Amino acid sequence: MYFKKLFTLVFIRNETSILLGLKKRGFGVNKWNGFGGKVEPNEQIIDAAVRELEEECCVIVKPTDLRNIGHLEFTFDGDNTLMEVRVYSTTTFSGVPKETEEMQPKWYPYDQIPFDTMWPDDSYWFPYMLKEKLFYGRFHYLGFDKILNYNIDELQSMEDFYASRNL
Repeated sequence: MYFKKLFTLVFIRNETSILLGLKKRGFGVNKWNGFGGKVEPNEQIIDAAVRELEEECCVIVKPTDLRNIGHLEFTFDGDNTLMEVRVYSTTTFSGVPKETEEMQPKWYPYDQIPFDTMWPDDSYWFPYMLKEKLFYGRFHYLGFDKILNYNIDELQSMEDFYASRNL
């Protein structure tokens, strides 16, 4: 039996690049990733995504500008926590990405994404995101650097996926 923790992950994109952040502290330190974090008690998931993006790189988005493109689940060998991550993407934002205590933002051209300094699972599901396909992925890790097993499914609808799982 797993104890679920809900997280958000937001990617800002344009025609040629994606904005990633280098995690400066805490879980995932020294890894490039999107922006996001824990959903607080009594907080809507979309509101958490908006809040985390602003806190981590000073960029502002409206909830209506975020598109839910994926759902990821992570488990770690010997740990009874299931990290449930809602993945969002947007091309619409205001402000200039700025470094914070948490993250150092940097734009990467799509053909130069630094997979070697990211979570190992990113190379499996990023292609779905970059092709604007909806996806569901499950990854089980040994430690933080070795994937023991995984599964990725392309989805037709995020709404149908969540309805089928009562989420």
